[in-house]
Amino acid sequence: MGWAQQAMTALENDHVVLRPLRPDDRESLRAIAMDPHIWRYFITLIETDADFDAFFDAAIADQEAGRRVVYHITDRSTGRAAGSMSFCNIAEADGRLEIGWSWLGADFRGQGINRWAKFLMLRQAFEELGAERVEFKTDALNIQARHGLRNIGATEEGTLRSFNPMPGGRRRDAVFFSVLRPEWPKLREELLSQPKVLSAP
Repeated sequence: MGWAQQAMTALENDHVVLRPLRPDDRESLRAIAMDPHIWRYFITLIETDADFDAFFDAAIADQEAGRRVVYHITDRSTGRAAGSMSFCNIAEADGRLEIGWSWLGADFRGQGINRWAKFLMLRQAFEELGAERVEFKTDALNIQARHGLRNIGATEEGTLRSFNPMPGGRRRDAVFFSVLRPEWPKLREELLSQPKVLSAP
């Protein structure tokens, strides 16, 4: 069984529940996805219901094809849909994958949900899938996201200039971060022992 199939399972702790995206999640996510702040540094721009439907349909299609594992995130304290994150760029033969396509609704930013969701996905990647490297990338202009990745202990590796086009015509400089397998045991304990850290997707 490949990583994409193995990762199609629920991940949870006292703070969040992550489970693979289902078609009936469309409306609960739509309700929080129409905030333009979410998409400011995203490679996809969501402005209309049609934009969101295309985005959601692509996520379902990617998951069905094994290209991504798309998680629906529930905030445990409220029981509400909080957003989504994915395992993507899965390179099992090379022992690496990416945590990306990360977004949260306005009510759920700065509440520790980003940190706990990424913690659960890191734990799944290293302890269940056997990954050697988990990587993240973000827009060089997205200071909040870069701060959030440092908060979870990821190492900033460098910037790939003019990495990809963005809505509006700008080309994004992508900043790469990573966590490696030998770093995980110490990082795991640090994340579990920290008080709630404010972080952004």
